[in-house]
Amino acid sequence: MNRKRAIHLVIGPVLFALFAFGLPASVFESFASRAAIGTVAWMAYWWVTGPIDYAVTAFLPIALNAVFQMTEMSGVIANYASETILLLLGASILTVSWEKTGLDKRIAAAFLKMVGSDFRMQLVFWFILSALLSAVLPNAVVCATVTPIAVSMLNYIGEGDIAKSKVGSKLLLSIAYATGLGGLASPLGGAMNLVTVEHLQQLTGQEYIYVDWVIRFLPIMVVLMISNILFMLRDVKKGTSLGGTREYFVEQYKKLPKMSFEEKMALLLFVLATVLSFTRQFYQAYLPGLKPAYVFIICAIISFLITDSNGERLMLWNSVQKQIVWELIYIFAGGLAAGTLIKGSGAADAIGAMVADMNLSGGIPTIFVIITLTLLLSDVTSNTATAAVAIPVVISVVQGIGLNPIPFVYIASVGVNLSYMLPTSIRAIPVGYGLQPKYMLKEGAKMTVMVIVLMTIVCTLLYRYWPAFSTV
Repeated sequence: MNRKRAIHLVIGPVLFALFAFGLPASVFESFASRAAIGTVAWMAYWWVTGPIDYAVTAFLPIALNAVFQMTEMSGVIANYASETILLLLGASILTVSWEKTGLDKRIAAAFLKMVGSDFRMQLVFWFILSALLSAVLPNAVVCATVTPIAVSMLNYIGEGDIAKSKVGSKLLLSIAYATGLGGLASPLGGAMNLVTVEHLQQLTGQEYIYVDWVIRFLPIMVVLMISNILFMLRDVKKGTSLGGTREYFVEQYKKLPKMSFEEKMALLLFVLATVLSFTRQFYQAYLPGLKPAYVFIICAIISFLITDSNGERLMLWNSVQKQIVWELIYIFAGGLAAGTLIKGSGAADAIGAMVADMNLSGGIPTIFVIITLTLLLSDVTSNTATAAVAIPVVISVVQGIGLNPIPFVYIASVGVNLSYMLPTSIRAIPVGYGLQPKYMLKEGAKMTVMVIVLMTIVCTLLYRYWPAFSTV
């Protein structure tokens, strides 16, 4: 073992001990809450420095909770077989069928033919596509379906080793950012927004109309979309190419053989799973149990029935399981489990109480604190858990100083939806495909500072000068 790795291995548990035994008991009264924060610190450090495999780090919540009993173990374990995990497993199996049939090369050639090889255009295209889809669909579904398509394109042009590819890393990171950001555009973007809507309805005693959300967040979305895209493009030189011209990729696409039956089946299953996930509202009343996760699992099962032109089975578990991105699945689960520890141990409630004790007055400092804490909390736990904890605290604090809580609920929703730094939640998906957490933290820290400053300014202006921002 080299010295650098040994140091990183030791620092992880040292961080845990510092937080578990060093945080003030006056704020975090229970040892369980302090230990939960220590667990997140340990995981974050090992994910960023990588002294052991990322997937192994993802099992720390189970190991540490078994020793320190921070919350019910059943709740922690459930994260490793949650609906989202099944969705990711199903999507991984379906994308293996692409490689088996050669569909991945056809899809990659089609996207290169359509968008061209200019890397700046590619970044903008994937960002806008992911953000628009996430506005009306769960961001985990969008990220799980869009990311492997982008990876197929990167493999096609020889940038498949994401860890060593600046192009690949930046592209996957932009997809992760966009799918998180897009969720803010409408209440349909995720469960965290539905939590906010429920609190708004309780505050007003009337039904919340979804189009009102879109209108009120439109200025924020415009600023975030432009700033996020400019941030991603800032260090990409004009003229940076993925190799070849649009005409070259058009020619390459024409040279591909006619689509085979097995390719058509692999494409059909993925499209079917995606469309059924995206249109669930139309059949939910008739098939309430057919959630997106189970749609992907069913289609994954069907993929094992595909045979090639010789009648040979295309998908065999012994070979398929070697190509499934297991690391992605366990990193995602570990992030969910860390969030369960934060919420179940009482750490999230303690953070909320700390905010309530800050004697905020409702001005710029209040808006800055709300955005900062909700955004950072979303980085270490799920967006929905952050909403469940933060929104009631914000309402309580603002009502306590005699102000209208509605605009501050909107402001909190901004931070609830955004997070950039750690491979938790949907950001685990690109990490599972090879994106380095160290790169994510480095870029995410810069993005976080930029977004906090921008959103503090924009939300302050909306609060002061746009009366509609204070109404539902």
